[in-house]
Amino acid sequence: MFEMYSWPHMAALIAALAAPAAIIALRKVLRTEGWGQRFRIGMALALAACEAALQLSYAFDGGWSAGTLPFQLCSLTLLLSAAALAFRWQGLYPIVFFLGTLGALQALLTPNLTQPFPHFRYFHFFIAHIGIISAAVYLLAVERYRPTLRSALLALLWLHLLAVPAALVNIWTGTTNFMFLARKPSTASLLDALAPWPWYLLQLELVAVALCLLLLGIAKLAYLIIGRVRG
Repeated sequence: MFEMYSWPHMAALIAALAAPAAIIALRKVLRTEGWGQRFRIGMALALAACEAALQLSYAFDGGWSAGTLPFQLCSLTLLLSAAALAFRWQGLYPIVFFLGTLGALQALLTPNLTQPFPHFRYFHFFIAHIGIISAAVYLLAVERYRPTLRSALLALLWLHLLAVPAALVNIWTGTTNFMFLARKPSTASLLDALAPWPWYLLQLELVAVALCLLLLGIAKLAYLIIGRVRG
């Protein structure tokens, strides 16, 4: 059983700090056409491969079902992060930066994970979520996409749009819990501090707005520090 803040969890959190820090430190190199394109495409392929490997593992184990479809927020933002990197679609940036970062951060701090190290699911879980955050940092530090208040509002709009198919599948199956819309996760999470279902969904509306605005402020501060350095 996976234990939060055990040494495998702490090792993953250290990697989650190191990967974005390395991207920031190497941003000058990654802005060159050769290195930048190879890294950008490689990271996009790695993100897509994470989801493909997960689905294949379910199929091989005979556990594939509607509940394994990629309708969780982090699964959706992982695939959209891969698309944003591969095709440089700036329209996806609000989703990647705000929804991807916030969702992956919560997942890293309070993993909805039962399999311990060195199970495949352990590696997939942390590589995927670290990859989502790394993609957001890459677009900020290397591609120099700038988050704005408008993009934060677009991210909140996208959050509700992405929740529609997730909620419909939850209702259709009666067993799935995509985006934790049907109930709180069985493992410890930040949702435990909120009211019972369905009231925590209303509280999450306020939490989402507050966190997007907080992340916007942090990004603007970070951009002042790293974004104005020439080269």
